[in-house]
This record gives sequence, structure tokens and C-alpha cells, in this order.
Amino acid sequence: MWKVNEIFYSLQGEGYNTGIASVFIRLSGCNLHCAFCDTRHEKGTMMSLPEIVDRVMQYPQAPLIVLTGGEPSLWIDEDFVTGLKQMTGKRIAIETNGTRSLPNNIDWVTLSPKTGLGNSGNVPVVLTHCDELKVVYLGQDLSQYDSIETDHRYLQPCWVSDETQRYRNMLSTVQAVLDNPQWRLSLQTHRILDIP
Repeated sequence: MWKVNEIFYSLQGEGYNTGIASVFIRLSGCNLHCAFCDTRHEKGTMMSLPEIVDRVMQYPQAPLIVLTGGEPSLWIDEDFVTGLKQMTGKRIAIETNGTRSLPNNIDWVTLSPKTGLGNSGNVPVVLTHCDELKVVYLGQDLSQYDSIETDHRYLQPCWVSDETQRYRNMLSTVQAVLDNPQWRLSLQTHRILDIP
């Protein structure tokens, strides 16, 4: 059984796969407590793999499943990913804070490290490579991410409710990308478009 916060169909709003129709499986719980987190991840319903698959297959047209949270690595293992792939025929992506190891059979890993930001605590990032590195930018030293092996590096402005601060965050992130062109700008297009 897996504790699921929600399963929904939308467009991937951020990073490399922006704009791809995806089924999101948001698993409950997280091992960090980031001040800027936008997910009520402590709620959830215990579901079996067949129940999860039934919900996912309400959207047969979606080519991609995104495991997100909270922190999905608290729940998943290789058998879960294998079962999900075999029963749906879809590619599996994960969005993770990188503080726990992952099964080897995930098709796309988005590492979004939070350690050292806000109230996230001092849980170390253990992943050393990923398909994409997506960092919520709050002015931190970017050299701390140099050792992570990836082909795609994204900086994303921290989304806050205060519009003035949100604009400042965007400007500082744009400047950081201009100063560090090995990074690309990622925007939360689902927020801009006001879609789930």
C-alpha cells in the first residue's frame, strides 16, 4: 500500500519536460520541512498498486507518469516502478529532493535539492547524478551543485505569495542565469497559466 495525496492529469509545468501531458502521482509525506513548500503532503489515502493504476489509466493518452510529493522516494521501490510501467505502458519520471537513493528503473530523474534552504534542515543530498537538476533559487552559492552530474541545469525563481517579492525573486534568478550560463531558466508555467 502507498499513501497517495492525489493523482491528477495536467501538463508538466517545469524543467526539461515542460508542456508534456502527464499523470501526476503525488505521494504523501516528506523528510524535509521547507518554508516555501506549496504542498499539503501530510494528507493522503492508502492505495494499492492496482488502485493507483486504475486512476492513472483514466488518462490513457498521457505518455508520462510523474512521481512527486512530498518526497516520493519515501514510498517507492524497484518493484513499484516495474509494476507501474508494466501495467500502464508509460514512462516514469520522479521529482526528488535527492536525500534518499532511488530505484534504478526510473526513466527520468529530476533532482531538486532543498537542503540548506529555509527550514529544510541538514539532511544531505545523496544523489550524485540525475537527468535534470532543478534548483529553487534564493541567492545561494551555485558552486555547491557543481559535483552533481547532469546534462540539464535549471534555476527556478522561488514562488511566494507576495507579488513584489516574487518579482524580485524572478529578477535575481534571471541575473544568476546570465552570470552562470551553464544554467537555464525554468518557470512554473502551470502557475503562470493557472492550471493544476
